[in-house]
Amino acid sequence: MYVCRQMKEKKNPKKVIVIGAGIAGLAASIRLAKSGFFVELLEANESAGGNLSEIDSGGFRFDGGPSILTKPEYIQELFLLCNKNPDDYIRFRKVEPLFRYFFPDGTSIDSYSDRLKFREELEKKTAEPFSHVDKLLDDSKEIFRLTHEVFLERSLHEVKNYFNLSTLRGILRFNRVRAFQSMHRYNRRALSDPRLVQLFNRYASYNGSNPFEAPATLNVITHFAVNDGSFLPEGGMISISKALLRLAEEAGVHVRLKCPVNKIRIENKKVTGVETTAGFLPADAVLSNADIHYTYQKLLPEVAMPGIISKQPRSSSVIVFYWGINKVLPGIELHNTFFGKDDKAEYEALFRNGRICVDPTVYLYNSSHFNPEDAPPGKSNWFVMVSAPFDNGQDWEEIVAEARKNVFRKLSEALHQDIPALIVSENILTPPMIAHKTNAWRGSIYGNSSNGIFSAFLRHANFSRKIKGLYFCGGSVHPGAGIPLCLLSAKITSDLIERRTK
Repeated sequence: MYVCRQMKEKKNPKKVIVIGAGIAGLAASIRLAKSGFFVELLEANESAGGNLSEIDSGGFRFDGGPSILTKPEYIQELFLLCNKNPDDYIRFRKVEPLFRYFFPDGTSIDSYSDRLKFREELEKKTAEPFSHVDKLLDDSKEIFRLTHEVFLERSLHEVKNYFNLSTLRGILRFNRVRAFQSMHRYNRRALSDPRLVQLFNRYASYNGSNPFEAPATLNVITHFAVNDGSFLPEGGMISISKALLRLAEEAGVHVRLKCPVNKIRIENKKVTGVETTAGFLPADAVLSNADIHYTYQKLLPEVAMPGIISKQPRSSSVIVFYWGINKVLPGIELHNTFFGKDDKAEYEALFRNGRICVDPTVYLYNSSHFNPEDAPPGKSNWFVMVSAPFDNGQDWEEIVAEARKNVFRKLSEALHQDIPALIVSENILTPPMIAHKTNAWRGSIYGNSSNGIFSAFLRHANFSRKIKGLYFCGGSVHPGAGIPLCLLSAKITSDLIERRTK
């Protein structure tokens, strides 16, 4: 109500059009409306949320995209900005154990954000001194402390941001963010048990990276997921989209679903609005929450994409099998990972050969473990995912069939069950389908690769240096992919628009 009054009191508010109602587009729209702008949020699909979608099939409900939530306070902040009680819109449950990890040798290890419980688990199942794990987790916290103000919460592309104490401190301590060694190299030196190295390496997959090439700076993800903990909203991840859409509408955002944008119109190097299937819509500023490649290639055909962006390699993608399972299997937690025998071979297949290895690591998300209503009584909804290469013209029918066969074998052996016999419904998501649904270029859901020391600096800026009034947010631009970083991207960009759009 506060935002709506504020907008009514402001005469002739500046208008911002936001393209794409993914989580960053929703968050940026809310922030801009709170600042007094008239905001139109345009979404090509019939529902908001982007990757945060859901699938209903045969009585089973599946979260369609992201399944792990860290930093829920970034979501709650949006409600507090609008003088709302977050609990009236969405509630979060902390997940413990965080994960159950199944290893090729037949052992399993649970991870916890509670260090005492994690210590007890590792002392029972490994010979690793917990002091080693403690130090790794403390290091990941230190990486966050040194990077969050400098790299995650500010634009790296405004010169003024380099002239303050926190930025100077971050630059002087750059060696302490582990940027000059790979994630795997750091984890291997920190830990003696190969299973724990494999466990902590896996956090690179949270943004589609290769731990053997990506800098150990990515252990900041470990801080998010382990030190701060993981959460699940009541009603599933789709509840985030629904809650933010409701808040946006209450804040005065004019949301248009099924309204594709065909082109961003530019005159004299300045944004004038967008051309849509419903006609031309004028604006003082345009914010694209679409993939940066799609934005340039489809919406800005007359504007050249920066060469350094176009030449960067893409991150990995995923294949997801949504299986309705005619049983509740003991030993399956909310989040489960079944490791392959050779991580290095798996990542080489993904990033060098554009294939999935025959023994892939498999992630199984079973939301009915927390939300029984997601599956019929006595049944389970399995979201089964393997990392996949981005779409480069491969034979996806062949790749999916091979992956499906290998996943069946792996899960059946690990769980001592005939998994195919338990499946009563199936849906599949592939990189080409991701590209079609969300306009993620080549189906790469994490944008450009983070497999490089300076990859954080090479992501596209949140604004255009050539076109006045043109801005960008979301996982394909600074600061990166994943729900927390997309929300920070929205914050950075909305602040830029507020300062620059008078």
